Amino acid sequence: MTYEIDELLKKVRHIHFIGIGGSGMCPLAEILLSWGYKITGSDNNPGDNIDKLRSLGVEITMGQKAENIKGAEMIVYTAALLPDNPELCSAKKSSIPTFERSKLFGAITRRFSDCIGVCGTHGKTTVTSMLTQILVMADKDPTAVIGGKLPLIDSHGRSGKSETMVCEACEFVDTFLDLSPDVAVILNIDEDHLDYFKTLDNIINSFRKFSLLTTHTLIINGDDENTLRAVDGIEKKKITFGFSEKNDYYPKNITFNRGAFPEFDVMSGQNRLAHLRLNIPGKHNVLNALAAFAAAVNSGVSYTDCEKGIEAFSGAGRRFEILGEFCGITIADDYAHHPHELEATLTAAMKMGYNNVWAVFQPFTYSRTAMLLDDFARVLQIPDRCVMTEIMGSREVNTYNVFTKDLAEKIPGSVWFNTFEEVSEYVTANAQAGDLIITLGCGDIYKAARIMKNILSSK
Repeated sequence: MTYEIDELLKKVRHIHFIGIGGSGMCPLAEILLSWGYKITGSDNNPGDNIDKLRSLGVEITMGQKAENIKGAEMIVYTAALLPDNPELCSAKKSSIPTFERSKLFGAITRRFSDCIGVCGTHGKTTVTSMLTQILVMADKDPTAVIGGKLPLIDSHGRSGKSETMVCEACEFVDTFLDLSPDVAVILNIDEDHLDYFKTLDNIINSFRKFSLLTTHTLIINGDDENTLRAVDGIEKKKITFGFSEKNDYYPKNITFNRGAFPEFDVMSGQNRLAHLRLNIPGKHNVLNALAAFAAAVNSGVSYTDCEKGIEAFSGAGRRFEILGEFCGITIADDYAHHPHELEATLTAAMKMGYNNVWAVFQPFTYSRTAMLLDDFARVLQIPDRCVMTEIMGSREVNTYNVFTKDLAEKIPGSVWFNTFEEVSEYVTANAQAGDLIITLGCGDIYKAARIMKNILSSK
């Protein structure tokens, strides 16, 4: 199949990014810069990604204005932009070819003969990060696009010189269907983004389409019924991982260090292939490690190098990220925003030996909160204390007439506040030495973690 953007990339030299500082945009800009393109960009918010790109010589304008696109031969924009964004409106009115980020992402994936797309409702960033760490440490020199910052490379991505690319393939509004993977890693399929997909069957069908796009191998969770439904009947090489011994890769002799950090043997049939010690907490990360292990071995990495890479992996940004200890109180931050993710994270936190675990949760989108309200209420009773903010609506209008108070009424002892300042004052005034405070959500709840750090540091 011939794609318009692929042909254009052979001809243009100057590409402009609207919203260049986003975690999904920055690594694409870095990759194209390394390939010799002239890259410019704009954004409304300063940050680490802006600083990094500027250090590489990228000209970035703060504030989005129509004149910023001058001289560009191609324009790429983030889907997070509002339709009335002045720079985007100017781009679409111009004769300059303009593409949403996922179209460019897809074109980049087609440049590699071993493109590994990591997808699934939960765990994508952890597995993409872990797999990248293994490949980098094994001198495989991969290109990578990751949803979180990987400490090893201090970035959301990297540009390598090999034929291997690792990319986080997100199902939201079907953007992963713009990619062209050679290998698909399917971690799990669950009910999420129901504002778009409407039904679980539609979600499974989208993952099936992604599987059909894959040119070579499917690496799948053999214990997940929805994943098995998605790939049923597809005639491609399949590699399975899971807790069950029926899988190609499964764990044996699982123990937990410090109460929550898994250690186990990797088995294939009756053969012990490796012994993995994880430095990220939670039983769910056993499956994440197995997925990364399977994908790395499939790309030619030795069992020993897989062991080294996984043991050295300490997590990705905003994935149970420990921010420090202040006045004897540990503060962590996590991206969990779906009930299953919250359950896994909070269950692990409760086993880590803290006196009390404070969950500080920001519900994200009205649709998810309304549709999964009872599930949220159930899992938010796991920690010792639950503190919440008002719902972050993001792209949505509250046509569901749902509010955090509706959730709080279902969680005994929980409290909620309108602002991060109120949340932070309450939690820091009541938490004690030996406690864990963990902020949770995919919005901007990390700002509350920073405020709490500052309050406790000043004491």
